[in-house]
Amino acid sequence: MDYKSNIIGERLRLIRQSQKLSLGDVEKELGINKSTLANIERGTKPASLSMVITLADYFNVSVDYLLGRTDRKEL
Repeated sequence: MDYKSNIIGERLRLIRQSQKLSLGDVEKELGINKSTLANIERGTKPASLSMVITLADYFNVSVDYLLGRTDRKEL
């Protein structure tokens, strides 16, 4: 697998959109500011480890998937 500099953001956006959720929907559910989420998706802000774990749990995917360590979404 090739390294991508914004793999977390790209995968986060794909998962969110595939579940037909807006940034505002995620903000309401998790209390994470939607501008922070947008910046993570764009790659202009890094996601903290705790944020990655929270998002993986919310979207029911593995942390390794979000980090680009595997292409398997399943936990």
